[in-house]
This record gives sequence, C-alpha cells and structure tokens, in this order.
Amino acid sequence: MNRSDTVGSARVTIFAPKIEELLRERRGAGFFRIDGDTVGVADPELINKLLESRSAHEFERPTFKPLQGRSIARGEANDVLRAVSHDVRAALGGPAPDSVDFSGIWPRTGHAYLRDLLFGPDPSRFRMLTHRRLEKAPVLTRAMVRMSAVLPGRPALDPPVSRLAAVTATAAAEHGDRRYAMGLYRRVAAPVCLGVAALVANALWLGSPFHPDASNRHIVLESLRLLPPSWNILRVASPEFAAVDSRIGPHDDVLLLPLLTHRDPELWPDPDVFSPERWHEMDDDDHPGYIPFGHASDRCRGRHLIVPLAEHLLERLRADGLAVSPEQSTARVPLAGLLGVTRVQVSRTHLPGT
Repeated sequence: MNRSDTVGSARVTIFAPKIEELLRERRGAGFFRIDGDTVGVADPELINKLLESRSAHEFERPTFKPLQGRSIARGEANDVLRAVSHDVRAALGGPAPDSVDFSGIWPRTGHAYLRDLLFGPDPSRFRMLTHRRLEKAPVLTRAMVRMSAVLPGRPALDPPVSRLAAVTATAAAEHGDRRYAMGLYRRVAAPVCLGVAALVANALWLGSPFHPDASNRHIVLESLRLLPPSWNILRVASPEFAAVDSRIGPHDDVLLLPLLTHRDPELWPDPDVFSPERWHEMDDDDHPGYIPFGHASDRCRGRHLIVPLAEHLLERLRADGLAVSPEQSTARVPLAGLLGVTRVQVSRTHLPGT
C-alpha cells in the first residue's frame, strides 16, 4: 500500500498500489493503454461519446446482469427497483429508530443499521443474503442463496415484510424458482446497504467533523467526487468504440475512470481538497467529468436511493456529535469493486449541536 491523499492536517488515505499508480501516473491523461487489449479513458468528452455510442450490454450492468444463466428482463428489473424504492421511501418517511449507537467501525456499523432499517421485517433467510462477507466470497454467496431457497417458508410473503421481499417471493411462487428469486433479492438489497455505508464512511473520513453550515447533500456530492464507490466503468470491445476514436482497436475493452476525471486539475480547483462548498455553484447533473453514477444517457437509477439514504445517515451522525476518532490518522482503500476506506473508527468527538 502507498500513501496518497492527506485529509486535513492529520489523516492520510492509503490506496492500494494499483489505485495509487493510476492517481500518480495517469491523472490528467485523457486516454492511455492499460495493456494489450484494454484502454483507459478519463477524458470526459470522450467518455460521453463512448457511452452514447451504444447502450450497456446486459452483462455490463452490475446489478441486472444475467443471474444463474438467466437474463433479467427490463420489466422484472423495473419491478424490483420500484419495490426497493418503496422500501427506502417508507424507511425515510417513518419515525427514526431510537437508541441507535452509530459509534464503532465503519462502514460495518452503517451497513448493519441500513440492513435493519430497510429489511428488518424480512425473514432471516432473506436478510442473511445481505451480509457484508458475501461480497468477497462468491462460493459462499452461491451456497447461501441455495440454502435460503430450500429453507421452509411460505411461497409468497404478506406484510409486514419489505416490498422487495414480497416482490421476489411472489415471483418465486409464480415461476417455481426460489433460488433465482433469492439471488435477485440479494442483487438488489446488498448493494444498497453496502454502497450507502461505504459512501458515508468515505464522507466521515474525508471531512468530519463537518462545518455546521455544510449541507449533507454537498458533503455526499463531494465524497462521491473524491472517493466514488463506482470508480470504474467497463465496456467490452465493440465496433462502435473504434468508430468514435481511432485509437481504440476493434478488440479493445474500454475502462472508463471516474476516479481520474473526478480529480482532474483541469476540471476541478484544488482537486484533492475535500470542499463541499464547491457545490454551491455547480450542478452535479451536468458538471463535466462528474459521473459517480454513470453518464446521463445511462445513469444508474439507484442514485435516487443512495443519496437520500446517505443524507439520512449523515444527519443522524451529526446530530449525535459523531466523527472519526481523533486517534485514527490513517485509513486504507483496498483494490475492490466498491471504492472506499475500511475500518474507520467513529466516536463522539463533540457534544450534539456544537
């Protein structure tokens, strides 16, 4: 691991070597070759053209790529997205849970809270599919899905359960495929918990304790800039790409890198500085090079779930006077699909309201 960002005057972010190398050697490079059949792109104008040149293939979508050898139809994807959107709105519109201790190790603590907030009413065989350890253990994940599918239970679930659990359970009853339905539940539920917890952990590390006037939304936007959980977008070789830019060969995969565009000094004043106030004068929907949820032509619909949940968590943390422990000076960012700091110790550093 190599040292990289210095946060404030005391905290240092330690990136995995390959991420550190990208930041050190490729920042400001709009186009470069990664290996014999992969190119990297960080030029925002070229990224836009490439993403506009064709829609994402089904296997390029992390949540709705084929599951257990079966394509996920657009209508089915829309059904589960509407279900989890309902769950998020219900959770945010209801009374906030009392007596929640947000101190501890993040993002683990945030993940546990979100799992209970959104999916707490669901049976254990559903909720265990959102466990953090499954992200790093594909074999264990498949085993858990199989076990969840064969556990006894009603083919369809009635409230009180999450809308997502009801939709997937009903689909299982209709199609006679509980294993597929359990896998789909996990595909949607787990990323919401993991992504929001990672985003808030990043925000805490980058800027807490926050200025009292700082907007939670601006804190979220700035955290997504410096540590975008979706830090790369892979598109497999396609003839459309060579037509857009002759430097791209017919067999070249394309790795688009928000990690680099978000720190390009040509696009951002003081690109390594955590500055939520910069968003007072900028629009996150159309600022060049700001693509934490992909391009406008194919933007991740989950952003309307993730950002409000992150704002909710930040509001709770700030109200409780919680921030990164003054005793912690370093945090690591491993090479993983979801970019974020690990093992951030959060504690009460000041009285609530001060």
